[in-house]
Amino acid sequence: MTPGRRLAYAVLATAAGAGLVLWGITRTWSTKVTDRPGLTQLRETHPGTDTAPLVLALALVALAGAGALFATKGVVRRVLGVLIAVAGVGVVVATIAGRAGLDIGEAGAGATAWPVVCVAGGLLVVLGGWWTVRHGHEWPGMGARYERTVTAPVATDDTGTVDARSAWDALDRGDDPTAR
Repeated sequence: MTPGRRLAYAVLATAAGAGLVLWGITRTWSTKVTDRPGLTQLRETHPGTDTAPLVLALALVALAGAGALFATKGVVRRVLGVLIAVAGVGVVVATIAGRAGLDIGEAGAGATAWPVVCVAGGLLVVLGGWWTVRHGHEWPGMGARYERTVTAPVATDDTGTVDARSAWDALDRGDDPTAR
């Protein structure tokens, strides 16, 4: 398998896992129904974010980490992989802890299914982080076109006035002729 393909798999696993977690944590985990004599029942639904708010934050960290995998290389990418794996473990632990003492009320199968989706997503995030730690140093970095290069200074005449043509050429290269 090529290094570029490994990078793609790690990014996809991390992003897909974070997406699953974000989807599962925003679904209804418990529903409380209160009977009121002479009135309709009062239904109160609670998504997973009410029960385990840390899961949402960790999923967003994992999603940002998936994007950052493209912009890093070497040791920094491996450290990012550790951070992603820790976020995935945190998702799994926080989801299980949030679901453990939850009174599901009348939520039905969703009270179990959505936490399972969150745990599965967290495990995908851990997989993406581990894959990054293991193989991240082999993957390609961003191309050189994203690196800033040193260019020639803007030409000036004897009086120190900037030549108009040189100034426009500097702007085309991405230089700021006024920054000198």
